[in-house]
Amino acid sequence: MNLEKFGAVVVAAGNSTRMGGKVSKVLAPLGGKPLLRWSLEALCACEEIGQLVLVCREEDSEAAAAVARGLPKPVTLALGGRERQESVLSGISALTEDWDYLLIHDGARPLVTPELIRRVCADTLRYGASAAAVKAKDTCKLIDSSGFVKETPPREWLMSVQTPQAFKRDLYLYAARRAVDSGLGYTDDCQLIEAAGGRVHLTEGEYRNLKVTTPEDLLAAEAYLQRKVVGTMRVGTGYDVHRLTEGRKLILGGVEIPYEKGLLGHSDADVLTHAVADALLGAAALGDIGKLFPDTDPRYAGIDSLKLLSTVCEGVRAAGFSISNIDVTLVAQQPKVAPYIQQMRENLAVACGIDTERVSVKATTEEGLGFTGEGLGMAASAVCLLE
Repeated sequence: MNLEKFGAVVVAAGNSTRMGGKVSKVLAPLGGKPLLRWSLEALCACEEIGQLVLVCREEDSEAAAAVARGLPKPVTLALGGRERQESVLSGISALTEDWDYLLIHDGARPLVTPELIRRVCADTLRYGASAAAVKAKDTCKLIDSSGFVKETPPREWLMSVQTPQAFKRDLYLYAARRAVDSGLGYTDDCQLIEAAGGRVHLTEGEYRNLKVTTPEDLLAAEAYLQRKVVGTMRVGTGYDVHRLTEGRKLILGGVEIPYEKGLLGHSDADVLTHAVADALLGAAALGDIGKLFPDTDPRYAGIDSLKLLSTVCEGVRAAGFSISNIDVTLVAQQPKVAPYIQQMRENLAVACGIDTERVSVKATTEEGLGFTGEGLGMAASAVCLLE
């Protein structure tokens, strides 16, 4: 057995009926190379992946072998079955070693990133089963057989599941045997595990990780890649000011700091976090926090600004950007915040989904000048780089 290594199965055996069906969608050109090649390259970039098996249709096997040629890791071919579950088991059977863990990915998700694959692998090592998923953007309805609405689940409970999905090998094979013995088939590997009584942990996915099912999806993927090439980097700046007042907590970078006054605002008035949020929104051309979280909306009364920042970062990622780094400066006469800066950096990094090393927090005074120097308020300015 191979501890903490994954045997990866890439499923690319669908009939592509919604793409016309004549040519497999995974062989369609995307960004100058076959769509399938993008997923294979992302998996090869992860040291967690010990071996790759590509499951394809028999009529696509020669073309699939050509797509997999020249990769840094060898790729074994396997033939797909009538249903997806059969195709996955065919891929597992083609693994030449008994890897402790299995990772399954749809070849029709070409925009998967090595970072997402690593997150799913890390969660699987911790929980035994994990899948990439993103929060549902639309309100969803449960309907009856006549098409009438039965129930509207709260949107915050709903996640759209993606691949990669990864599982402890023994758990997956146990669940697969149960399904075969029961004559049941599942189109989602998480569902297979759930049916066997297992629990699957959902890992934060990426909205860019779309599944190419229709010609429109292929155009969307192409547009994303074109935008990534043309607009490689974006710089944004943010600036915010809040008045100091008695009777309020002083929250800076998500840290409550002991002081006789706090900042006045509709939310927790975290001026540092607000500046960072505005810099990110500016770089992605998505507006500003006043537009997204108006102070006339009671939902945001007293809200933790780190939650607002997390929402901003979701929008930035959905627009196709990743955060390279953030630099923010607090302008305040009092109190001294040096003891809290490291915690601020960590809080901002968690909210943004990036490493702490990518976040810089500094503080300065204005030597008694202006409203900050007179202790009437605080200001913060931020700059960020998106890729």
